[in-house]
Amino acid sequence: MKIITTPMCEEIVKLAGIKDYVVNKFPDEEDGDLAILLSESKVEMDSLAIKINTPSQVFESIKKVSVIAQNELSDEDVRAFFDDFEMCKKYLNSNFKRDIDVKVYSNFLRDIVLDMGFNIVSDDFDYVIYPDYLKNEVVETVNLVEIPSHNEISKNPFEKIEIRYSLLENLI
Repeated sequence: MKIITTPMCEEIVKLAGIKDYVVNKFPDEEDGDLAILLSESKVEMDSLAIKINTPSQVFESIKKVSVIAQNELSDEDVRAFFDDFEMCKKYLNSNFKRDIDVKVYSNFLRDIVLDMGFNIVSDDFDYVIYPDYLKNEVVETVNLVEIPSHNEISKNPFEKIEIRYSLLENLI
């Protein structure tokens, strides 16, 4: 089976044990059997869509891809990948609840702020959280928190979580 993955998902593919794959930002340009890509992406070939915005999404994505690799990893095996990443470990399977109201621009940030226990509201918010690529669309002018998006941050999902979650932890 020829597997194609996007650069954003390559680390998950490697951790899951797939050794023979092709990386292409546009999987349909390749002649492949299966594309492993972010859930927002669409392709013509068969695909496995994964999410990697939160530690639990990364955990589940590694598990799913390991099944395809015919190398099904145990929960303990997958947890070991989190050992060097403080924020990832802290928020893996967490149930934080915070009394902080935020307005959020973008779905990937919704996943993150909900995982961190913030309340999403549209009025009377404490902070506005937005991805860097929507900077020009933010109408609010106070308590703005810009979060790096896909192009301005490491492709490694653990490093990405560390940076994004650390920025948001500063609000606590």
